[in-house]
Amino acid sequence: MRRFNPKLSKEFGSWLEYSVSKDACFCLYCYLLDMEVGGSGSTREAFVSVGFKNWQKKDRIKLHVGDHKSVHNRCYQACQDLMKQKQHIDIAFSNISEQQRIDYRIRLKTSLDCARYLLRNGQPFRGHDESKSSNHQGLFLETLKFYSKPNKEMSQVVLQNAPDNHKLTSPMIQKDLSQACADLTVKAIISDIDGDYFSLLVDEARDVAIKEQMAVVLRYVNKKGSIVECFIGIIHVSDTTAQSLKAAIDGLFSKLGLSLSKCRGQGYDGASNMRGEFKGLKSLILADNPSAFYIHCFAHQLQLTLVKVAKHHEKIQEFFDMLQKMATVVGGSCKRKEILQMNQYEQIVERIASGEIPTGKGLNQETTLKRPGDTRWGSHFGTVTSVISLFSPIISLMKIIKNEPKNDAARTDAGCILYAMEDFEFAFLLHLMKLILGITYELSQALQKKDQDLLNAIGLVKVVKFHLQEVRDNGFDELLQETNIFANKYDIDIPNMNDVYCHKGRSRRRLESFTFLHYFKVELFNTVIDTQVQELGDRFDNVNTRLLECLSCLDPRDSFANFNKEKLIEFARFYPLEFDELADIPFLSSSLGNFIIDVRADSDFVNLKTISDLALKMVEKRKDIVYPLVYLLIKLALVLPVATASVERVFSAMTFVKDKLRNRISDDWFNSCMLTYVERDIFDKIDDEDIMQYFQGMKNRRMLL
Repeated sequence: MRRFNPKLSKEFGSWLEYSVSKDACFCLYCYLLDMEVGGSGSTREAFVSVGFKNWQKKDRIKLHVGDHKSVHNRCYQACQDLMKQKQHIDIAFSNISEQQRIDYRIRLKTSLDCARYLLRNGQPFRGHDESKSSNHQGLFLETLKFYSKPNKEMSQVVLQNAPDNHKLTSPMIQKDLSQACADLTVKAIISDIDGDYFSLLVDEARDVAIKEQMAVVLRYVNKKGSIVECFIGIIHVSDTTAQSLKAAIDGLFSKLGLSLSKCRGQGYDGASNMRGEFKGLKSLILADNPSAFYIHCFAHQLQLTLVKVAKHHEKIQEFFDMLQKMATVVGGSCKRKEILQMNQYEQIVERIASGEIPTGKGLNQETTLKRPGDTRWGSHFGTVTSVISLFSPIISLMKIIKNEPKNDAARTDAGCILYAMEDFEFAFLLHLMKLILGITYELSQALQKKDQDLLNAIGLVKVVKFHLQEVRDNGFDELLQETNIFANKYDIDIPNMNDVYCHKGRSRRRLESFTFLHYFKVELFNTVIDTQVQELGDRFDNVNTRLLECLSCLDPRDSFANFNKEKLIEFARFYPLEFDELADIPFLSSSLGNFIIDVRADSDFVNLKTISDLALKMVEKRKDIVYPLVYLLIKLALVLPVATASVERVFSAMTFVKDKLRNRISDDWFNSCMLTYVERDIFDKIDDEDIMQYFQGMKNRRMLL
């Protein structure tokens, strides 16, 4: 069927507009102004009223433009005059001198500098009392005073020396400056994407004002071949249903000029409204774009494996419940925290005096007892390590609380904690979980890197599973020895491993007889590690689809040892819109053969470790131009998301930008502040002149630059 060709938008993009509902083209200039300049006849009928649909007659479009006296060109000139602020009647009546324009530029530049400083650091603009009699008028005005005071040129044109109706310090001006900075920051990101493929990372969280906020991050490969994850906006949603989230994403993409047709990956957590098979956000986007493959956040899956082990093994669950209770008791009052800090200080002094620990810059700093959380990555590992380092101070504190004359609840809890900590089993579990969580913690940190690719992430998971299996086979004796040293240090009774084990408080006759060695090695050590390995396999094996098997053929390690042309062609067929079966697949086959011969013979490609390194090297050596289809395969592999850590970082910034004293900030201003704060590296590169010109064009201003 004959239809509108998108290439026409590039050729006649300044005026040709396509209506999806009418399936017709219109002339923007003639549609707006042809009656004012006297347009009539078939030209107006085709491009203004009915719409142009004769797609096969492209010459008719050029004929519509005509010569310099045509209706179209007169409408074009009228539109240009309309857009020129200098020709507006209100500007013509206001007799602005050259000196006034110079003063306006200085005043605007000064306000912009103050706004940039506050936006970049996530600081509030407004004050509680901004009247002239106030001794603190808010950070914007106070910063403006401090910034302009030593500069005579600035101080002569700002604040009290500026016209009363044009000081450029009003809340509306502050919001316009913030919006200009945010809009140009997003435009820089969109320009860097340059219409290329990307992945969508989305998550929602509740802010301090109890409003649901959805953060959107795009993952793409830039022109240098680097993986980039950029935050493009935070949207207030009335509810967290998949339909609401999809509508919010569509609205944001429409505003920014993005298209979901370019999306080649989705990354969310495991919530049902996100990954639901029928009504989840994943499914709604897949209905519009089948090439937007979904990847469950790896870091989130890893956290779920740790939570599963902690909740489904009786002893581990009791262990973490005790740690939770310990954190609650210690954090119950300021007095207890101070006692813990004092005990820690005394312990450090003793260990330094005995030569047990070294001294130096950054060493022996004060630490606190961290509280474990199911949704905070690495929090369990932080809790275990802090308990080990603060073991003696915590015991001393529990003894003090236990002997307090009042507060029976705290005394009871302290007695239970003290009883558990003085048991060898607690010390063994403490070191066992430190060992297991330490191995997975390194994986968690690696998965949260922005430039991590999917294939390397799967490789890291396999390394962790192999490491855990190796520890299970050969690590028990070393762990038991480490626990014995720890128990001797803190006077904890060490049981004879050959004695018959008995649960405390239970009759021996009701239990199966086995030794302490069997209990610690089989019932605890082996069982916990086996559960961890099995859970890792269950959660990450579903990623090992045919897509990933084909993806592994791009691995550059060992001179592309996994290279397989047939599987890479199969990988290309996952993207039928990019690789046409008749036009592109045959050319890709020959291109892959030439590519592998070329890179294996090139010494620059010998020591590459990841697909990310391969993309960077191809751009550096300009082989992305020589093998465009191969490089396209690599880009499609790299844009597949690994983790939603970038979105989580946005929510961390949200708690800083929108706090209890700033909880009534409007959604638009909040979005502007978030964009410039999170993407401050891009914001810093935007020129002041570009921001001022954008600010000037947002609406009619009293002055001209």
